[in-house]
Amino acid sequence: MDHRFGTPYLVLYACLVNLIGCRGLPAKNHVPLFIFGDSLFDAGNNNYVDIPPSAQANYWPYGETFFKYPTGRFSDRRIIPDFIAEYANLPLIPPYLQPGSNKFIGGVNFAFGGSGALIETAQGYGINLRTQVSYFEEIEKLWRQMLGDAEAKKLISKAVYLISMGVNDYMVHFGTNSTVLESYSREEYVGMVIGNLTVEIKEIYKKGGRKFGFVNAGALDCTPAIGALEAGTRGPCNENATALIELHNAAFSNALQELESQLEGFKYATHDLYTSWSERIHNPTKYGFKEGSTACCGTGPYRGIPSCGGRKPVKEYQLCGNASEYVFFDSTHLTEKAIQQLAELMWSGSPNITGPYNLKMLFDI
Repeated sequence: MDHRFGTPYLVLYACLVNLIGCRGLPAKNHVPLFIFGDSLFDAGNNNYVDIPPSAQANYWPYGETFFKYPTGRFSDRRIIPDFIAEYANLPLIPPYLQPGSNKFIGGVNFAFGGSGALIETAQGYGINLRTQVSYFEEIEKLWRQMLGDAEAKKLISKAVYLISMGVNDYMVHFGTNSTVLESYSREEYVGMVIGNLTVEIKEIYKKGGRKFGFVNAGALDCTPAIGALEAGTRGPCNENATALIELHNAAFSNALQELESQLEGFKYATHDLYTSWSERIHNPTKYGFKEGSTACCGTGPYRGIPSCGGRKPVKEYQLCGNASEYVFFDSTHLTEKAIQQLAELMWSGSPNITGPYNLKMLFDI
């Protein structure tokens, strides 16, 4: 038995072919959830790779207020896939790299903080999209061995594939000495990112995936981290980052429409994360927050210098008393309160914010 799969094959087989229920779930209604992405979706894969602590979230105060210990989630509490799993009546989806976890009951989380669609993005700090899809291919192969082609195909086609990817490909070049963006026009660079994303979506489709959930690139142009870089100049946002994100989101929308026309049975839900996130940054009180631009945890202008937890290069940091009053938890990541609002929009939002389907519709198909 592969060391990553901690439940005997016979029990797993029974769960998957509806002979018994799994952790109280009605097996006949079982719709797995596979998660690919970056720190927005990472449930703790960063715990199990030898990377600098600055690229991890497995220390206090991350995760403390819900799980009572740091889980590797880049938030004070839960993240978007946790809520989507709850709404779909699934258990929390385990990180793929977590030793001994059962990868079959509700699905698998392959997301990794710092990841990008481009192999070069955060190299050495993250597991890129190509690697994440290769992990899914291992699961798909094992399911076919266990269940036979017909049953595995049926389960894979019922599954929902949730993807957050692309924004790190742009933001990794801000606040560093990177000259990559000087080598390409904005349109050329965005085309490279969209091209890689499209290739991997097609790979999942080839394996039988039909129902996809996406977020577009969020408002990383106006994070506390960007605000700290821009302090004393142009305020909490960066116009160059905004231009790249807007180009990416327009190109990504066009690419998904093309995939829908090219691939039979391809259905998708895209949440306009940029709009919903920006709304909360610029109009925090409208959504129940007191602070939209300054982080709960960090130091410097907007608490945007990455120091939360004291395991980053900058050790000193401040921590707010009530994270639910803030949109941002740390220099780039959201609080659970903001995350839950976005998850609800992804799950049941109207077509103007999540479309052409929303995630609830995909799970019900």
